Amino acid sequence: MTRAGASTRDDDHIGYGDSVGGRDLSGRLRDHRWESQLLDVRRAGAATLAVGGLGADSHSVGLFVLKQALAAAKFEIHDLGIQNDFERFAATATHCDAVLVSNMDGHAGHYLRDVERLPGSCLWYLGGHPTIDGDTEALEALGFTRVYADFVEADEVVATLRQDLVGLALKPRGLVSLPRRRPEPLLQGRDAVLGQWPTGEAARDIEENAAVLADRPSLAELHGAAPRPLLHPRSGVRSRGDQERLFSELHAAGADVLSFQVDSLTRDGRYAEVERVMTDRRDLNGFPVVNHGVETLRRISAECPVPLQTRHSARDPRLLAELSYAGGVTAFEGGAICYNVPYYAELPLSVSIDRWRYVDRLTGRYAELGVVLDREFFGTLTATLIPPCVAITTNLLEGMLAVEAGVRSVSLAYAEQGCRAQDVAAVRVMGALGQELLGAGGQVRVATVFHQYMGAFPRHPDDAEELIRRSAQTAALADADRIVVKTACEAVRIPAVGDNAQALALAAWGVEHADHSAYVLDSAEAARIEASVRALLQAVLSLSPGDLGACVEQAFTRGYLDVPFSPSRFNAGRMVSARDLTGAVRILDPGDMPLPTDVMAFETERLNERLAVAGVRRSEAWRLVADDVLRTNRQRTAWPLDVPSYGRAAG
Repeated sequence: MTRAGASTRDDDHIGYGDSVGGRDLSGRLRDHRWESQLLDVRRAGAATLAVGGLGADSHSVGLFVLKQALAAAKFEIHDLGIQNDFERFAATATHCDAVLVSNMDGHAGHYLRDVERLPGSCLWYLGGHPTIDGDTEALEALGFTRVYADFVEADEVVATLRQDLVGLALKPRGLVSLPRRRPEPLLQGRDAVLGQWPTGEAARDIEENAAVLADRPSLAELHGAAPRPLLHPRSGVRSRGDQERLFSELHAAGADVLSFQVDSLTRDGRYAEVERVMTDRRDLNGFPVVNHGVETLRRISAECPVPLQTRHSARDPRLLAELSYAGGVTAFEGGAICYNVPYYAELPLSVSIDRWRYVDRLTGRYAELGVVLDREFFGTLTATLIPPCVAITTNLLEGMLAVEAGVRSVSLAYAEQGCRAQDVAAVRVMGALGQELLGAGGQVRVATVFHQYMGAFPRHPDDAEELIRRSAQTAALADADRIVVKTACEAVRIPAVGDNAQALALAAWGVEHADHSAYVLDSAEAARIEASVRALLQAVLSLSPGDLGACVEQAFTRGYLDVPFSPSRFNAGRMVSARDLTGAVRILDPGDMPLPTDVMAFETERLNERLAVAGVRRSEAWRLVADDVLRTNRQRTAWPLDVPSYGRAAG
């Protein structure tokens, strides 16, 4: 059976396997030293655990919750962060009592391919979504004590650890030397970019590429001409033939826009590893654009009657952008903030900004040749409890960087949080500010994109289908130009073509049944969001006038911009968010974000109400956050989010 949407788990399926990111909620920064290669394993009579993400996987929400639960259970925890090679886990095995390995991209078998037997005398656990096909037998044979192939409650992991550790002698304190992480590659100029992989040379002739692009459907043009929100499924498979069939079937099912959803190995620049997987004819969780190259992309795009976009979250997007454009793809997603801070632990913002300036200048060069390509920014960020002001501000800054480099079409994206009043207000404010600050008197096309809920998806099919319908209504009421559509099976398996076709039908129903005449905008909410965005922009742009990239870099250093659940060490991690009694996302602790006093007074009042009803002290507010993150996996959930249980905290 052809699989579609293999990489949709990137943001929505939250369980044990979603890597730890951030810090504890009492306001302390991470207590380990990222630059040090020595791990100080402490001992205070408690078992010591090493926890981290394996391979190119970049999840940073679910294990945040697990880490809080483990700390509350008095385990000693060392957070390895995300994107570790197996050697970093192996180095901890001698001095840890248990090693918890997270993998959500389905490629655990590839990352562990050279491991014959797990080392050390410690317990080993593997969780998340470690295989694409669901078969964990080969992984279990390596010696894992437990393999979790689906969502599991943090309390269950804690109880299982305690049970498995009974009778084991705890290990003494010691220092562990960790292997260094892979360094960021240093590249100079276009020759070096195209030389990263043999397929790059075919993208060299920009004028020839522009001629190909001129014959392809344009997303920039379609945004302005569509009478309703465009429907855009997320989907990706390994081979050219499967991708062609997938595009054909999804277009027949009602997709207005289609995209190459890039696999996680390509996103991390592991092209040689992709080649090995393809040679072995094993599955990937997306389409390996770089390895397939220009000729394959042109053949696919020539047969596709709707605009194509590349979606990815790549560490280094430059070669991917070159090949995408040369292959006939008229839209490219991502940016220096949105495809760095939510996804990578140790990628400096200065490096990310330089790489994305290359992409934007390349996009601007095509505009000079008469081909307007769209640049979308993943304002969804970590997609979990993101305050609207953070999502909108990062979108606008990404847009400013792009327009500065010559981009003439931008899409600002927002991830639904689940409170319709807040979501509609946020998207409308984002669209209005985008036109004001980026439109350049009509010279730049500005569109808004609504991502259907990207947190933990409901497990009951009726709830999931209802979410897709009602979410599409919210997007239509928000006047979004495009909807990125989810599938009803998100929480339990990788979607097939039929699942995506069903989702498109559900979303189309929602758009059709959105009653604009009966909807009243929450103007007070919209005013608070706009005031917060303007305050953040003013503070950020004052940091280094005339150098927008430096402004962004300094803003994160100072905590003026702060993304919850981010794994990046360049993100302050001091801002904490949670839901109020209506389900709206509010800021519990702003950290150093310079928000208006009256707005913060309102946010504080709303969250104090919930804390009081729940009977939870602010020092234990992480319990509310954990409940907010996992709620749709724990119980039946109406949509937009029902509110009666928001007064109670799980645990």
